[in-house]
Amino acid sequence: MKPTITGLIIGLALGIVIVALVMPKLMVSEKVSPLGYDETIAHITRKAEAAGWKVSADMRLDKSLAKENKEVLPVASLKICQPDYAEKVLLDDEARFLSVMMPCSIAVYEKADGKTYISTMNAGLMGRMFGGTAQSVMGGPVAKETREFVTF
Repeated sequence: MKPTITGLIIGLALGIVIVALVMPKLMVSEKVSPLGYDETIAHITRKAEAAGWKVSADMRLDKSLAKENKEVLPVASLKICQPDYAEKVLLDDEARFLSVMMPCSIAVYEKADGKTYISTMNAGLMGRMFGGTAQSVMGGPVAKETREFVTF
């Protein structure tokens, strides 16, 4: 009996460590853009708007920080929303808490290597984690369409 309990405890601890190491990479995806910084932002904006999404904000975080005498490499946070999908989530009281993640964000930034990167939240995984309306909206069309915006 004692070896079984010890094995169970070790297995649980190992599982927790694996989840802690893997989850961040599953929750947010990062990829190199084949375009420059401004061209990447324009590409994503064009694709999102062509698909019926609204770009509600193009926040240049490096410029905001520069006003506080902080210098970072270029970084933008694009806030995008598809009104029909947003409505489905916001009409469901059980899913309304997801408004904290609305509108969807896509980050575009440069790193010290001189390349432009894009990061997005894994909406499909997030939707599956929450189930219900979140799964049908975020796990379906939101995940599929936002992946398309960052393809070249």
